[in-house]
Amino acid sequence: MKIAIIGSGNVGGALALQWIKAGHHVLIGAKFPLSEKNIRLATKIGEDKFTNISFAVKQSDVILIATPPTAIFDIIEQMGDVSNKILIDATNTVRHKPAPYETVYHALTDKTAANVVKCFNSTGFENILNPVYDGEKIDMFMAGDHAEAKQTAYQLAIDAGFGYCWDFGKGNKVLLLEQFALSWINLATMQGQGRAIAFRVVKR
Repeated sequence: MKIAIIGSGNVGGALALQWIKAGHHVLIGAKFPLSEKNIRLATKIGEDKFTNISFAVKQSDVILIATPPTAIFDIIEQMGDVSNKILIDATNTVRHKPAPYETVYHALTDKTAANVVKCFNSTGFENILNPVYDGEKIDMFMAGDHAEAKQTAYQLAIDAGFGYCWDFGKGNKVLLLEQFALSWINLATMQGQGRAIAFRVVKR
């Protein structure tokens, strides 16, 4: 797939590494000059993977957004026309909402003609870089109204090394998925369990 990643912090950078390893064509939409974090990522994936947001989006069919939620309105303007492209919202509104919207997912569905899905928001970047615990792959989770976007998110989750990508439901379950992410944050950080913990669904 041709993928643009907007937001090259821990989560965006980890997914870039995994997807490039899986054979996908990845571009990072970034501001110039590059930040120190972007320079570190560029040494791993190549400076040629970095470009501006508008060009990255035009060259891609799938766009992952992993930025602070309040940046979304500026990003929407820079992306331009994203009609029928797949947008993956990997953000969490734990501290700040993109008012007047509850989540970035809701802002994207209202302000673009793209096919939007919520995914890759429910665990730490360390688990994206290494989603295997004692030989077992951990799970990823998604929510949204568009079937094709979900199929794409599922495949990209598998390509990133996850064992399965569970469907939380339609757009009305996006807030629940963000609360699920907050559950991981609560255990890992607030309850002091550490970031080397993960969720995996088991069935009898």
